[in-house]
Amino acid sequence: MHYPHPESSRTQAFRWARTGLMRRCGRIQCQRAVSEVRHANPVASFDEAREIGLDRTDLVSMYRNMLLTRGIEDRGRTLFKQGKIPGSFYTGLGNEASAVAIGSAMGPDDVGTPIQRNIGVHLARGTQPWKILAQYMGRQGGPSVGRDGNVHFAEFDLGLITMVSHLPAMLPVATGCALAFRIRDEQRVAVGWFGDGSSARGDAHEAMNLAGTRELPVVFICNNNHFAYSTPNRLEYAIEHLAERALAYGFDGVVVDGTELLSVYRETHLAIEKARSGGGPTLIESVTLRLEGHGVHDDASYVPRELIDEYRDRDPIDQFHRWLVEHVDFTPDEQRELESAVKQALNEALKLAEASPEPNADSLLDGVYAARDALEAPHFS
Repeated sequence: MHYPHPESSRTQAFRWARTGLMRRCGRIQCQRAVSEVRHANPVASFDEAREIGLDRTDLVSMYRNMLLTRGIEDRGRTLFKQGKIPGSFYTGLGNEASAVAIGSAMGPDDVGTPIQRNIGVHLARGTQPWKILAQYMGRQGGPSVGRDGNVHFAEFDLGLITMVSHLPAMLPVATGCALAFRIRDEQRVAVGWFGDGSSARGDAHEAMNLAGTRELPVVFICNNNHFAYSTPNRLEYAIEHLAERALAYGFDGVVVDGTELLSVYRETHLAIEKARSGGGPTLIESVTLRLEGHGVHDDASYVPRELIDEYRDRDPIDQFHRWLVEHVDFTPDEQRELESAVKQALNEALKLAEASPEPNADSLLDGVYAARDALEAPHFS
């Protein structure tokens, strides 16, 4: 089944063009051509949103999840300053649209491996806000039951798999899930996230190479926020867009503005359904900017001021609020009601999280080893 893309330019084959050979200092020099990759256009009307299965309730729900995402991280930042969060603290400020859109586009039986800037994915999949705050504080009520903190968590029954710090180690996991779905003949799709910095690692190549050769049902999401910690894109890779690499692996790549919620949703929805129908993987490069440092310990002084100002002007929450007002007549009364409901939900979440007990050392080994009778695969005694 073919899933057409409504955007203007199609992905062209990646190529090296030798525009002339000349000898200088005894060396042959080649000029590299600028390769082209498809860029997604914005969703410009409510009619276009309906074409991808979204009604007004869906749109407002995604807006609510963006507000919740930012609110949770705002309260987490305060908790950190109060000394209630051990270690460091990481946020996805500026990445709310991309995270919520992708989590919302996933099917109920799909699986994903969200990383450190993707709290919105967890909310879109159904994780309760208080559990996230409890996770930050290392309490028993968090998804890791106090055994880990910060963003190292996921609720498996919601189709999410816990990340590890050394990115992009979760890409082979997502590809492995997709291979399992193929072997089991299940109509499910895996979604794997990574950042622009981790795109240079071997496990990113291995995961995408296997996915491409086997045409596996997986969607790769690159959160390109311009910097790998403090290293800018221009020192990370020599191509214009990381999505171009998809062509070398034999599947489609697309660049999308990560601040535009509906554009990200549409591209993810199309890619997931293409994968589900046997069309193979897609690499989506979601271009954003983290509007804070790598973590609270980082002042991000290496980011040019004008770049920060540009992306603050494109704040994903403010941008989508304007879209709702223009296209679905979202009223000031609705905005006030929604903000009040989100504030109440966050206050209640914080109370529940702070009431959650510290982990008991006696239960440290619980859940570490699987019971033999719980294993699906054959094993040796």
